[in-house]
Amino acid sequence: MWRKLVNLILFGNYFYALCAVALAMESNLQIGVGLNEPAFYLTLFCGTVVYYTKAYISETYTNLHNRRNLWYSTHKRFIHASQVILTIITAIGAIYLLVKYLKDIFHIPAWHWFLLLIFPFVAAFYYDISFFRIFRLNLRKTGWLKPFVIGFVWAGGVTVYPVICRLIETKSNHLMGWMEAWFFLKNWMYITVLCIMFDIKDYASDSNKELKTFVVRIGLRRTLFYIIFPLTFLGFLSLLLFLWYNHFPWQKFINVIPFILLTFVGYSLRHRKSIMYYLAIIDGLMLVKALCGILGVVLIK
Repeated sequence: MWRKLVNLILFGNYFYALCAVALAMESNLQIGVGLNEPAFYLTLFCGTVVYYTKAYISETYTNLHNRRNLWYSTHKRFIHASQVILTIITAIGAIYLLVKYLKDIFHIPAWHWFLLLIFPFVAAFYYDISFFRIFRLNLRKTGWLKPFVIGFVWAGGVTVYPVICRLIETKSNHLMGWMEAWFFLKNWMYITVLCIMFDIKDYASDSNKELKTFVVRIGLRRTLFYIIFPLTFLGFLSLLLFLWYNHFPWQKFINVIPFILLTFVGYSLRHRKSIMYYLAIIDGLMLVKALCGILGVVLIK
């Protein structure tokens, strides 16, 4: 029973959805605009599950050596029913928010409209969705660019969207500025590093598909020491400088814990790990980051 529940949460992408909600809450609390209303988080949660599950229900080949692929093959009926239900909930949540704040939405600046539209646009290209049947681009097949695309869409969903939606909810005239840009960049780079780590798991299959990810191009050791560790260190250093420059209290320094853990987890990838390790530990670093950020705000109060 316990194993079935864990498989459902991890393989079913519910853990991703939990991380998305937690990161969105962290962004709003750290930036200081307050939390969104529950309908926003419900829509974000269900939408995340639907978006990520689409990739796996589209696969026709079942790899008996891949636990996640095998789980999807075994639970097809449940997964399709879940997709329908969660898609309906997502649509209802989005329509509810749109109708409730319709007048306020049309008064937001053009800059905010651009930010709201760019992320769904990029997300659509990630799944090779064509526009006007003449412009097609599958960003999943771009190899080294893929983790940056995933990180970009995630950062938009958990940083830009919750903040702008909160500004709409409160009828605020505040514009997305340097503070929000820094948070977006921090989340983008953090999640991108996690995506590069995740590519290590798919090294063999990506190599066979001639998908030139970082680990396929330069190997595992160079990926760790030339890309993952330097990016982690730069993120860690920029965070320390930001906290020091803005004279934040010591409680805010709890935000450095995720970067320290990121280094240890990255070093552990020198040896082969199971898919559950990637789903629970590596992806779990998103939840750790969110909890540390939220706790940093709570401790100050």
